[in-house]
Amino acid sequence: MAKEYNVAIMGATGAVGEVMLSILEERKFPVKGITLLASERSIGKEKVYKGKKLKVELLTRDSFKGVDIVLASAGASISKEFVKDILAANALIIDNSSAFRMDKEVPLVVPEINPEDCRLHKGIIANPNCTTIIAIVPMKPIHDAAKIKRMVVSSYQAASGAGAKGMAELEQQARDWAANKPLKVEKFAYQLLWNVIPHKDVFMENGYTKEEMKVVNETRKIMHAPEMQIASTCIRVPVLRAHSESIMIETEKKLSVDEVKKLLSKAPGVTLEDDPANKKYPMPLFASGKDNVFVGRIREDISCPGNGLNLWVSGDQIRKGAALNAVQIAEIVLKENLK
Repeated sequence: MAKEYNVAIMGATGAVGEVMLSILEERKFPVKGITLLASERSIGKEKVYKGKKLKVELLTRDSFKGVDIVLASAGASISKEFVKDILAANALIIDNSSAFRMDKEVPLVVPEINPEDCRLHKGIIANPNCTTIIAIVPMKPIHDAAKIKRMVVSSYQAASGAGAKGMAELEQQARDWAANKPLKVEKFAYQLLWNVIPHKDVFMENGYTKEEMKVVNETRKIMHAPEMQIASTCIRVPVLRAHSESIMIETEKKLSVDEVKKLLSKAPGVTLEDDPANKKYPMPLFASGKDNVFVGRIREDISCPGNGLNLWVSGDQIRKGAALNAVQIAEIVLKENLK
């Protein structure tokens, strides 16, 4: 009989936690039992898994007894607070927060890029930032073929990057605007409707935000490329779901546009959508709810003749950028018997 796992979802009522539950079912992950954990305000809420109703339980220090894998999406402070209890229960935590990503002892994994790093875990595997994941899934085959020296990433991030409350605020602003009512601003620094906000997370001394530096530092760690030169600008846009990114890369070896398209057409986790003459290119409208990262608008960078390329990507940051990536890591753990 195939091995089955007791799984707990920490932060089960958040936007990512809810999708984690549905993806476990969609991908037929071998679940023996499942525990939904959240804060006091969510106790008693019900979620459906395989046609059965499951009640949300209070997250406590005793929640992890008998649990094999914890899929954590409750925020960095919560992960740090409970990680000792998780490890003491001999459970593996796959953590979606920023708590452990840059810890040298913790593997940071995108399964299409560095699945082998899962073998290095000591009870914790970190899930990267959603913006990082969506940017670099299409970069792996290019990096393998020609070695990327430099990346400039501009991200156009959906309201759902701020969770269910972010989406709700944008939807409410649209309703209030249509009704000629004042727009409420709580989740974002400014009104998001009819606006773009060049501010995601806190600003640092170097003028970049923490979100922008996550793209820099996490990409280097995942790609095992500490020397890669990377700059990032992260912008919040009035889109409900799915991030888009404009990416400029410079490679050591020259690749033609056709060569890049051929590489990406075979790349795991990537859908090539590049026919601009017929108005076919990646957009959040069509990437939402999908597992793959969509890539198109591939062209030579005329500001960097020779080895420069420009690409445009869109990906659902709740699925591939968070929940799906975590479940894929759990599948590697299962396949390689790492737990």
